Amino acid sequence: MIVPYFRGHGSTRFLASATPRNGQQAALATDTVALMDALKIQNAIVAGYDWCVRTANIVAALYPERCEAMVSVSGYLIGSQAANRQPLAPKAELAWWYQFYFATERGQAGYEANTRDFARLIWRTASPEWKFDDATFERSAVAFDNPDHVTIVIHNYRWRLGLADGEARYDAMEKTLAAAPAITTPTITLEGDANGAPHPDPKAYATKFVGKYQHRTIRGGIGHNLPQEAPHAFAQAIVDVKAM
Repeated sequence: MIVPYFRGHGSTRFLASATPRNGQQAALATDTVALMDALKIQNAIVAGYDWCVRTANIVAALYPERCEAMVSVSGYLIGSQAANRQPLAPKAELAWWYQFYFATERGQAGYEANTRDFARLIWRTASPEWKFDDATFERSAVAFDNPDHVTIVIHNYRWRLGLADGEARYDAMEKTLAAAPAITTPTITLEGDANGAPHPDPKAYATKFVGKYQHRTIRGGIGHNLPQEAPHAFAQAIVDVKAM
């Protein structure tokens, strides 16, 4: 079993000190395809939530031949800098408080000084009914012990708002992604009934999946981290999407 980490997490390291510590969405998706190439995996079922599912969405949209099927928590998360420039209603903006915090030098310093406390707060607000214990949190939190973690996270959020540059080699990809391409890959989308994180209404993204498609709402106080809070429902969706 291969258990990879995103750049800036866990045991993943950059080979050169001069390589930009880039967290933009196209870079993360390109890493995924490169890993598949290295492992000689021609195509696969991709599944995940949050950053992981945005990456899965991009792989499915831009490399459909590499994506057998997809399980996508919170639906369609491909973003664009142009769309992110549009202001939201005040209540929606409030839910993104940390994005604005990270846009400041104070926010970067605060996240570096309080990484675990920050993550624990996000876990609790994003999954308000999940009664995780310290051991469960620490098993994930060790992934933050990476010399590039803070830089990658800060760049990701600043890039979204157009406050940090991406790399020119990803410009063509980002132009395609900014148009919100449809996904033809067979897909099951999932949403927890107690997701406290910002997330779109399932009706808002259903038309983006033009292949075989199904949506499931997972009930029982399931929050943002659906794969960990409802592992059986998540695994069953992976089994079922293969048969679609």
